[in-house]
Amino acid sequence: MAQKIDQDVARFKQIVRGSIKKELRKFISTGELIGRKGKDVISIPIPRIDIPHFVYGDKQKGGVGQGDGKEGDSVQPGEGEGASKAGNAPGQHILEVEVSFEELAELLGEELELPRIEPKGAQDLTSRSYKYTGMAPTGPESLRHFKRTFKKALKRHIMSGTYDPQKPLIVPVREDKVYRSWKEVVSPRSRALIVYMLDVSGSMGNEQKDIVRLESFWLDTWIRSQYENVDVRYIIHDAVAREVDRETFFHTRESGGTIISSAYKLLLKIIDEGYNPEEWNIYPFQFSDGDNWSGNDTEECMKMLQEQLFPICNVFCYGQVESEYGSGQFLKDLEARFPGHEVLITSRIPDRNSIVESIRTFLGKGK
Repeated sequence: MAQKIDQDVARFKQIVRGSIKKELRKFISTGELIGRKGKDVISIPIPRIDIPHFVYGDKQKGGVGQGDGKEGDSVQPGEGEGASKAGNAPGQHILEVEVSFEELAELLGEELELPRIEPKGAQDLTSRSYKYTGMAPTGPESLRHFKRTFKKALKRHIMSGTYDPQKPLIVPVREDKVYRSWKEVVSPRSRALIVYMLDVSGSMGNEQKDIVRLESFWLDTWIRSQYENVDVRYIIHDAVAREVDRETFFHTRESGGTIISSAYKLLLKIIDEGYNPEEWNIYPFQFSDGDNWSGNDTEECMKMLQEQLFPICNVFCYGQVESEYGSGQFLKDLEARFPGHEVLITSRIPDRNSIVESIRTFLGKGK
């Protein structure tokens, strides 16, 4: 019986997984899931699962209350003068299922055919631990194995004929003592820094910010599944850049001009103060509508990218969230200056329907 139940549970999980995967692209482009996430799991509404229920035949429609009634009596509950009529169509069953972020990342990788990320310098970044793997004749007294030492001493007493069952006194000598031994285990250590940079100038509207919020959720989900430790930092900028928390990042309303280099300078400061590029895999994601204050500032940005940022980043991702007020010029400048660059990845995001392809573009290199 227990085995049958386990099989049914496994089958149900497969049905749920298939339903989630079928609707995943819709979930990616809407904000429905972001409001349903908890600490370790995310709640997903699945409207197309048929929940088992009883179906009665025509002969079973009779019941209590059959027979003639008086004029004016209600035929069924809810019927009669002034009463609203009950519907006769079947309702849609919606089931809430909880899925871990690891499972969600796996589904995202399958749906978008994302390659596993190969951490930069993973072969050089290691952590050391110690594992007890056997026994040794020497060692510190704190690691002495009592049972094995006692058995060895008992065996020696029996073989030498000095063991007295009436007075079973066993005194281990130096040759009887056995100690736990260990070996050093060296394993790769992977750490990642994600930095989101968002243009909050007057030309970036609420719809553009919402697109960034949706896309960053899925970028986070995938990258966190690839690394043991992930730090996330947030930078907003118009003419001046500042670091903020996640809530402020997605709900700041500002106006004014745009100086992109201010965000790059703050990014470099964050990295310099706490994230050694030889120990951290660095992922900057910049989102803007493509406006910049001047050509001189754009030229400064290009120089900072080439000389300072590209050499230390796994990838540098620029997403242009297009709006009716943005010129889109910065993306053109990037593509003209760095055509086919192995670190730079650019994406056009005109609307929510483009989020899926943008995620695939940013994460498709597996770096």
